Amino acid sequence: MQRRVVVTGLGVVCGLGTTVDDYWAALSAGQSAIRPIGHLGEGTRISIGAMVPDFDPGQHFSSAELSLLDRFSQFALLAAREALADAGLAARQDAAVTHAAAIIGTGCGGKQTDEATYARLYKENKSHVHPLTIPKGMPSAAASLVSHDLGIKGPVFSVTSACASAAHAVIQGQLMIRSGMVDVAVVGGSDAPFTYGLLKAWEALRVVSHDTCRPFSRDRSGMVLGEGSGMLVLESEQHAVQRGIRIYAELAGCGMTSDAGHITRPDVDGIACAISRALNDAGLAADRVDYVNAHGTGTPANDPAETAALHRVFGAHANALSVSSTKSMHGHALGATSALELIATVLAIQHDLIPPTANFTIPGEGCDLDYVPNKARSQRVDIAVSNAFAFGGLNAVLALTNWK
Repeated sequence: MQRRVVVTGLGVVCGLGTTVDDYWAALSAGQSAIRPIGHLGEGTRISIGAMVPDFDPGQHFSSAELSLLDRFSQFALLAAREALADAGLAARQDAAVTHAAAIIGTGCGGKQTDEATYARLYKENKSHVHPLTIPKGMPSAAASLVSHDLGIKGPVFSVTSACASAAHAVIQGQLMIRSGMVDVAVVGGSDAPFTYGLLKAWEALRVVSHDTCRPFSRDRSGMVLGEGSGMLVLESEQHAVQRGIRIYAELAGCGMTSDAGHITRPDVDGIACAISRALNDAGLAADRVDYVNAHGTGTPANDPAETAALHRVFGAHANALSVSSTKSMHGHALGATSALELIATVLAIQHDLIPPTANFTIPGEGCDLDYVPNKARSQRVDIAVSNAFAFGGLNAVLALTNWK
């Protein structure tokens, strides 16, 4: 019999705040972190983003530590520390932490390190780079450094599947706990994409909004980049109950698919299949779901495709669903975003409060569901779904239930 998996710890660093409490307060109030990015957008057509405000790494790390910490690793460490403390576990002291897993998703890895390296070589015409450039910038750096910082000696690795990276990382932790490989897993994602090279690359795709993110609205003009990290502590139900720790929710099911089609255009079949697999894995009927935290990027392609998939999976019940996109507030944090969204979903269950889709105006063509426009909704949430769909056609969906 497979073991049940529960969520016992949460940690957040993003444009809405650097603690879970700040994050939830902002989501509940419908606040958006999207604002001008100033000089970082110079030379590009991207002028807005959801950056972590007034972030000073020197307040959190020593100069020696920072020599090995790309910005995405800094975010991951802070969020992981908060999640572990929230779960009532002590780094380097509890045996459960020593034998735990740490699986962290990233879509970009250490791009700030890459950018600084290229600037040194090609702009400043230097012949040497920092000796720690490789370990600082590698995609697995955040996972390794979280392992070192917390004293985790079990399975540790990074997952990269673009915008679904964190969701895939969570699923890996879930499956490890189910199988009995580990009792505890620190999972999530981290990304810091505000570099000149990445902004130019996103500019070239022509999917980034010029003003704000309006998922599912007729006048939506694209996605808005964000940054940060979301981390969760997962445990077997038995382990959490024995410790007597608070349980936020049960991670009841997961579904993963690949569209095996277009590299950027979402496919309704692949999305619907992933949602259905998550519900089937959890043993849940579609008409029992209360809330869907949508992928909801605000792009012309995603929003009607996701809406069509929800209609296909939920049938008549789709019209009774509460659906919202928190990307409208924390932006699209790429490999971290599905962790931020999963945390929002966990907190919706915990507080019986559904965060809104901010900046909503009027429904777009093919977008005809209840998107919880602009104001959080007080509603009983016993069962929820969190969607993540990535470039490459990589889909990962998680189903959560109110733990009893």
